[in-house]
Amino acid sequence: MPSANPELDWDGLFKEAVDLLCAYIQIDTSNPPGNERLACDWLGGLLRDEGIEFTTYDAGQDRVSLRAVLPGDGGKRPFMLLHHSDVVPVEREYWSEEPFAGLIKDDHIWGRGALDTKGLGVAQILTFLTFKRRNIPLARDLVLFVQADEEAGSEFGMRFIERNYPETLDAEYVINEGGGGSTELFGVQRPVYSVAVAEKGPLWLKLVAEGRPGHGSMPHDDNALDRLVRALYRVQMWERPMRVSPVLTEFFGRLARSGVYKGEPTPEALMGAARDDVRIRALLTDTISATTTTAGIKHNVIPARAEATLDIRLLPGVDPAAFQAELEAVIDDSKVRIEQVHVRSSRVNGIDNELFRTIEEVVHDYVEDAVVVPGMTVGFTDSSELRNRGMVSYGFSGGLTSPELVAGVHGHNERVSLESFKLNCQMVYEVTRRMCIP
Repeated sequence: MPSANPELDWDGLFKEAVDLLCAYIQIDTSNPPGNERLACDWLGGLLRDEGIEFTTYDAGQDRVSLRAVLPGDGGKRPFMLLHHSDVVPVEREYWSEEPFAGLIKDDHIWGRGALDTKGLGVAQILTFLTFKRRNIPLARDLVLFVQADEEAGSEFGMRFIERNYPETLDAEYVINEGGGGSTELFGVQRPVYSVAVAEKGPLWLKLVAEGRPGHGSMPHDDNALDRLVRALYRVQMWERPMRVSPVLTEFFGRLARSGVYKGEPTPEALMGAARDDVRIRALLTDTISATTTTAGIKHNVIPARAEATLDIRLLPGVDPAAFQAELEAVIDDSKVRIEQVHVRSSRVNGIDNELFRTIEEVVHDYVEDAVVVPGMTVGFTDSSELRNRGMVSYGFSGGLTSPELVAGVHGHNERVSLESFKLNCQMVYEVTRRMCIP
């Protein structure tokens, strides 16, 4: 892999990056409760040592975000490097190593956040520090923004910032989580870099059924749990239409032309493939997963209340209110109440712009045979708020990760290979350099 910046001491920079990532992982920012103040204190110390001013944004309860700016000449609108410092909780008993040790073992850095998103965060931090140290002239402000609470809906992070400090979010282009390189896709061994230009919107709902309690030996027709089971069955049997968006037309078209996707990339063929491939199905449909249920106090007591949660992910452009109304009609039971827990939707970014072209160029400079595609994430990120404000916010990471390691995201034994992490640091730096130099 050639270096696009031979003038940089990447051996020294990468040693620093590894030390930073190990230290970042050791800061336990599991959400809940988050404690992102700890991460901001650590990062603030790094920035202070380099003479870089920064601002923190306190949403209360130690939920803190941080923003720093390297000023440019104002010729272009700002370029933002964005990541979140919180991580999902761990189940220690299923880990082979201590999840917050920041351990280097078998040429991998182990720990919660290594991939989501402290690894990307360190690539951004290293880029930011290197620009400052080299006093590189900038054609636009370079913004580093570290957000709290992304893993639990962003109420104490991006949404708090948008409500109270919207002026801090101004940028023409943003690099955030959501995309990256995979060593294998659809069973084909070839590097594929997906640049996330869109994402599905979460509609998290709670179903609440209430009825008449009683003795389990005397069944009746107003059992809350029976009512909830019937509602869940109707939801499960609800067939929703499939749609192939322009983003997916380009995604599958590029993969088919490169030989990575072996099927036909036509809408009809993709809809057929979706019946047997859960990955394709999730990209083409509004999905519903029943995730929790609660009912009952004793084996022989008919419950008066039963609850279930639904994790619904809507395709871009689907109106959450209209979808919820359809769901209510499907359930068709006035005694099943639907409560909204969390909702957001997002616009779609295009690819005919400077940032997408720059990412393509940089990826091919480092991984010559890689396929670069626009993609849609089935999860949600903080990019949704920025896209809705008219910004181009791409999910992009320069790392190249195997499907086995991707399974560690929100799972057990999360880790990143040293080789992939170095590639990430190099690509994030180079994309930023090309986007920000005069």
